[in-house]
Amino acid sequence: MKEYYPFLKTNFKPVSFGWLLTFLSSFGQTFLISLYVPEIIEAFNITEGTFGAIYAGCTVAASFIMLSVGHTVDHIPAKKITAFTVASLAVSSILLGFSYSIGLLLVALIGLRLCGQGLLSHISMTLVSKYFRKNRGKALSISALGYSIGEAIFPVIIASIIAAFNWRIAAIVSGTALFFYLIRLKFTNLGGFDKELSKEVKPSAFSLLKDYKGVVFNQKFGIMMPAIFMLGFTNTAIFFYQYVFVEDKGWSAQLYATFFVVYAASRFLFSLLGGSWVDKYTAKKMFCYYLIPINIGLLPFAFMDSIFGALIYLILAGITTGMSGTVKTAIIAEMYGLEKMGAIRSVFTMFMVVSTALGPLLVGFLIDWKVSFTNIMLLIFGAMFLANLNSQRIRSLKPEVKNG
Repeated sequence: MKEYYPFLKTNFKPVSFGWLLTFLSSFGQTFLISLYVPEIIEAFNITEGTFGAIYAGCTVAASFIMLSVGHTVDHIPAKKITAFTVASLAVSSILLGFSYSIGLLLVALIGLRLCGQGLLSHISMTLVSKYFRKNRGKALSISALGYSIGEAIFPVIIASIIAAFNWRIAAIVSGTALFFYLIRLKFTNLGGFDKELSKEVKPSAFSLLKDYKGVVFNQKFGIMMPAIFMLGFTNTAIFFYQYVFVEDKGWSAQLYATFFVVYAASRFLFSLLGGSWVDKYTAKKMFCYYLIPINIGLLPFAFMDSIFGALIYLILAGITTGMSGTVKTAIIAEMYGLEKMGAIRSVFTMFMVVSTALGPLLVGFLIDWKVSFTNIMLLIFGAMFLANLNSQRIRSLKPEVKNG
């Protein structure tokens, strides 16, 4: 990993831009929104199942809106689209704090999911992937570190504000903090990213629909999407209900929480290693293997009575999740090319966001139906195994762009 130092020394500004966007996307990610859930349920006098359905519906709605706006990263200057997205995320967070009706809650959650998990991640990974035709893997891996650092920092801050005040103040403070980034953005030169803007005119709705249809009904999509979908489904479902599972196994919630330090370290390390490996071996080769660690990790998580089964799972999940930030975007760049990457990646992002809605929803139903924890893990293991088996078909496809 010694090659990262000279790379960062030369490319710190463009890479730090990508990193900041994934870092700020935390405000729309499930791990942070979940901190508000107990108090939202109490404030609106609804059940966990009702909120789960609301959250899933908002996430799916955000994913479909993503299709209509995701292509704009190909045509609109980086500073303009970034400023609009961050401002929208800030407004959504503040709106969440002022939500006293279900209608406002829906609008706020859609905005958080669309602008946070959806657009900020999408803008970061698309622009960085286009900008770095060489060393793309390293650039994407450093940008993806914003996710893990956000996971390490923001829950502590938000939980502390909630404990000291309440969830509404925490949401309003979060939105206000996002506006401060816009001041920094005003003085940031992003002209280098604009060199990669598409030379084609802004697409019509008909041409976009045609492009999307071409992506979805292409053999590449059938090979790549199941693996990307299953990772989002599994991570969100397990982390959403992790403490339900911990209680079911009779494990210590406090000890389990400390294991997240190891998960964060594993994810951080393999994000960097994954970037180097993508540059060295190509994303196409890495795509065949990156799901294997988390898939294996589901077995000790399901069958071991000791809490160390959870530790093994979190380490292996960290390995896959760390590599995925780089591999998922680099494989799209390699297999589809760069010209319409914003539009193409928005299709994949839509399905990925849908997976994060379906994970908690379907697993929640299984829990309600009294399906055992072990059987739930085995069902997820089987689906992920089939997705990884399907991924091997990518070996026969010819890339459009050679990475690195």
